Amino acid sequence: MLTALEVFTTVVVGVMVGVEFSVAFFVNRIFDGLPGDDGLRARTHGARLLGTVMPFWYVGALALAAVWAVAGRHRDGAGLVVAAVALLVVSVVMSVLLLVPINNRVRTWTADGLPADWKRQMNRWDRLHHARVAVIVAAFTLLAAALA
Repeated sequence: MLTALEVFTTVVVGVMVGVEFSVAFFVNRIFDGLPGDDGLRARTHGARLLGTVMPFWYVGALALAAVWAVAGRHRDGAGLVVAAVALLVVSVVMSVLLLVPINNRVRTWTADGLPADWKRQMNRWDRLHHARVAVIVAAFTLLAAALA
């Protein structure tokens, strides 16, 4: 049963990493290249959609990893899992304190009602998101190493 939890947790975190990596390095760049306000509209739609789903995914991944850390505390790789849990906690804290406030503003924007500093806010979100992606990639790597 523990092996199934380990594999499932690794897959959940790995897919989450894939989604966030894709958003960071491909999707937002594609959106930014769209003509007119289409890129902005795509980003606001993405903020609404992913802003609804990702909190559950992040907390769920953290909970799964925490259960793995407790249940597998006497197994090889337990320290790697605990370190991954710590990194997932960091990613959730980063999300709540830094990214979600910006995301909540972005999801309400329209082409007619943009704040004067909207590009600066988008660039800040992108930079913070890149940092968060690095954190969850590290967590995933630790979980994969623990699984091996």
